[in-house]
Amino acid sequence: MTAPHHLSTGPEETAKLLQLATYASISVALMLIVAKLIAWGLSDSVSLLATLIDSLLDALASLINLIAVRHALTPADKEHRFGHGKAEALAGLSQSMFIAGSAGFLLLEAGRRFISPIAVEAVGIGMLVMVFSIFATLLLLGFQNHVIRKTNSTAIRADALHYRTDVLVNGSVILALWLSVQGWAGFDALFACAIAIYILYSAWEIIVVSYDHLMDRELPDEQREEIAELVLQHRSTLGLHDLRSRHSGTMTFIQLHLELDDDLSLLEAHKISDEVEMSLSEAFPGSEIIIHIDPQSVVGHESVADFK
Repeated sequence: MTAPHHLSTGPEETAKLLQLATYASISVALMLIVAKLIAWGLSDSVSLLATLIDSLLDALASLINLIAVRHALTPADKEHRFGHGKAEALAGLSQSMFIAGSAGFLLLEAGRRFISPIAVEAVGIGMLVMVFSIFATLLLLGFQNHVIRKTNSTAIRADALHYRTDVLVNGSVILALWLSVQGWAGFDALFACAIAIYILYSAWEIIVVSYDHLMDRELPDEQREEIAELVLQHRSTLGLHDLRSRHSGTMTFIQLHLELDDDLSLLEAHKISDEVEMSLSEAFPGSEIIIHIDPQSVVGHESVADFK
């Protein structure tokens, strides 16, 4: 998964968007659970059971997200000087475990139904509920994608990932229900197996993103190059090196060594560093930036573009 561009909002707006996104996610999940429970009870479709289980896990995952986002937004304290942003990545890992577990259960149930197919009933109601689910999920995804663009939240990204799979899942359930009444009830179980495999793939994507955040993976190359360009734009900058960056929740951490002329006074060097930091803060709102000043003669062999 490619990381989105850097944040374009301040901390207060970010916090508001994250909380709204988690509330919206829980609300949609609960609404869909009720609708799918009724449809499954009337139809006894295993593919409908699959999407019901998925919605139950969505609700649980969204609740975990709500708790994690609230914790991640807690200001840094004496025990956690870098804040609590990694709570989002931990929530992502928790979600992936729930999702993988649901896929395993679904594979077992689909296998049993595949061996002994059962006729599906009340197909019309099931298809109607799936259409409603797709519509509600698309509305939620539109809002979640807006929040992700603004906040780059790992937890919301993980939440949106399995809601995106829900759209495909619900669409395939409609097709499975229609095919099952055309002649062979085994289509219901066959599509449930395909859904389970796709759910496992989605869980793996969440694991990768969460792992990268927990292991302090560097920002994408294009963002690191943007940082270097902003630093080098200052007329007094002679170079930079040892650029380090990472994400933690909604926070971006940037560290670098700034190369300046030997003859500058400490006050002048400090002023230049502040100006460089300001330009980076404008491009990456809410980031924590640490700049170490180096006289160019001390750097020696380092080149102007040696920031990797």
